[in-house]
This record gives sequence, C-alpha cells and structure tokens, in this order.
Amino acid sequence: MSSAPHIPVLGREAIAHLAPREGGVYVDATFGAGGYSRAILDVPGTRLIAIDRDRTAIAGGAELAEGSAGRLMLVEDRFSNLAEVCAAQGVEAIDGVVMDVGVSSMQLDQAGRGFSFRLDGPLDMRMGQTGPTAADVVARASEGDLADIIYLFGEERHSRRIARAIVADRQETPFRTTRALADLVGRVVRSKPGEIHPATRTFQALRIFVNEELEELQTALAAAERVLKPGGRLVVVSFHSLEDRIVKNFLSERSKTGGGSRHLPEVAQSPPSFQLLTRRPVVAGEDEVGRNPRARSAKLRAAERTSAPAHEIDEASSWPKLSDVIRGG
Repeated sequence: MSSAPHIPVLGREAIAHLAPREGGVYVDATFGAGGYSRAILDVPGTRLIAIDRDRTAIAGGAELAEGSAGRLMLVEDRFSNLAEVCAAQGVEAIDGVVMDVGVSSMQLDQAGRGFSFRLDGPLDMRMGQTGPTAADVVARASEGDLADIIYLFGEERHSRRIARAIVADRQETPFRTTRALADLVGRVVRSKPGEIHPATRTFQALRIFVNEELEELQTALAAAERVLKPGGRLVVVSFHSLEDRIVKNFLSERSKTGGGSRHLPEVAQSPPSFQLLTRRPVVAGEDEVGRNPRARSAKLRAAERTSAPAHEIDEASSWPKLSDVIRGG
C-alpha cells in the first residue's frame, strides 16, 4: 500500500501490539487519516473494517479503499456501534481492534469545525454532522449543568465561576464562536506565563460532552470484547486521564483472576475475558514528543482476548446526559 500521509501517535507501538497477521480480519475503530489502516493493509491478505463518525474522514479514505482490492470497508458510524457494523458486513468475529480515542489533529486544525480556540470559528465541536453543537449546550444548559460539565469533563477547578459568567453574558449575546467563548474564559480565569491557555479545559469539557466521548468509549470497549476471537487483540491509545482511566479500569476488571482474600470469603467472579499485554501504559519517546508535542499525553494499553465469555455490560454512568441537558432536564 502507499505510504501514510499521517503517522498516528504511538502508531508503531500500536501496530506491534495489534500484531496483524496474513488473512486476519481487523477493525480500525477510529479511521481518522488512515494511519493504522494503511499499516494493517500492508500485511498481505488482511481484511479491514474502518469506522469513523466524521464524514470528512470517510471521504478522505475513499482512495485508500479503492486501491485495497476490496480488503478495506469504510463505514460512517460511531465506534460504539462496532459490533453492529461488523455484523452488517457479515463478520461475526475479528482478530483485532485498534482505537485512537479523542479529537484528531485534522479536526483541531480546521477552524470551521470549532474544536480549537486557537482558530476563530463557529462553536460547533461535533465529530459527526448531527446532534446539538457546543453553542447549543452553552446556550441551553443551566448554570449548574454547565458547572458540572466543565468540572467533570474538563477537570476545571474554576468551573462554577466560568458557568456563572457564561449564563450572565449569554442573556445579552449568545456565544456563537470559539473566540467569544475563549475570551470570556480568559477574563474569568487568570493564568500565569507558561501555563496552558485558561480556556483549554473548558473546551475539552464541551467537546467531550457534545460528542458523548466517554460513554462512546465505554460502549466500544464492551463491543470489542464481544466480537474479538480468542487470541484477538485490543489496542487503545488515549490522550487524557479520563479516557485512560476508563480503559485501565475496563482491562483491569476484565483480566482479574480469583476473588476474596484471607479476611473475606471467596467471591464468585466471571473468568477473565482478557489477558493484559501492557501492565503499565506505553508512552511516547522523546523523539516522537519532539516531532509531535501532542504525543506527550498519549498512553497505549493493550490486551489479548481469552476464550471466556464476555462479561455483563457495566451499569450506565452517572455523568450528565447530553439529551437531558439540551431539553432542560
């Protein structure tokens, strides 16, 4: 296959842990610019289902799909639906899943997508083309909901102050652009030279909330567990602590053996559905961080599927729900 125009963060390490083999069937759950997909297709005889909710990414992969001799199937969908996507393609079980979680560099660099405060654009932030925008959330959410969103998803300790200022200012002028919101946060939250921009955490929070990223990740991990063959591999690259915590907890729970302790009786427990391949997360080296500062926060975790049945799906989270906030619930 042709060389990749974009090299994903920890791309070499991700493919090494995925270990694609000739004749295997794989899922690139977050196609993006196709870096993982190209590397998988470089292995002769592999077949690949690539998923992305971003229509622009799917369109950008058309040439790669056309040149794959039918080995690459591009699907516009949420990666949480990967089990249903596989079934629709007539695939019941797969040999590996790779995920690069979060916003892509392409999305951040396009002002019209509204992900970044560095570039003035519409306050959108949607990875797909449907659903409420960040502007809708900022316009409709109550002060309490806004504070919770910014605190929980942005880990912003000034969340109440920011939410109060948004609600006060939106009464006169709705927030429609990234610059307008970033300027407000900059006025409310003071920062010292050398620190991150004061709007960084607020923008992260709104992006995660608008795209329901944490719920998507939880559902996608459980879906991967259901469709992976015994010996199949799951590889996940994440970029902030909220995502990594979900992946770490999922794999820790699914790889746990035994139960109870010398002080407590044995606890009935499902047999482990995964065996860890990474006891600690893999992180980028100095060379990669030097080429791409975004790699500094990346963490890779990987595990191999056992022959045990998939565990029961975890209970729903207690996070604020996008549908509830938009309708004022």
